[in-house]
Amino acid sequence: MTIDYKTRGTCSSHMRIEVEDGVVQSLQVTGGCDGNLQGLSRLVAGMRVEDVISRLEGIRCGFKPTSCPDQLAQALKQSL
Repeated sequence: MTIDYKTRGTCSSHMRIEVEDGVVQSLQVTGGCDGNLQGLSRLVAGMRVEDVISRLEGIRCGFKPTSCPDQLAQALKQSL
């Protein structure tokens, strides 16, 4: 399953997440902090969706109420 998600409240603008059998296969992010998001993409590859959500949901970026990791968790939650 491919999840296309327009992010809200972050420097990134879009996420494309490939999920197969409840496991994140890949994450591609448009915009945002390139190095950090490449790292995030590699870290979540192979993780169960529920684990990604529980680890990343609620993370904030500075004074913003959300972050790229939190937006990933929100995108995955919507797909369940």
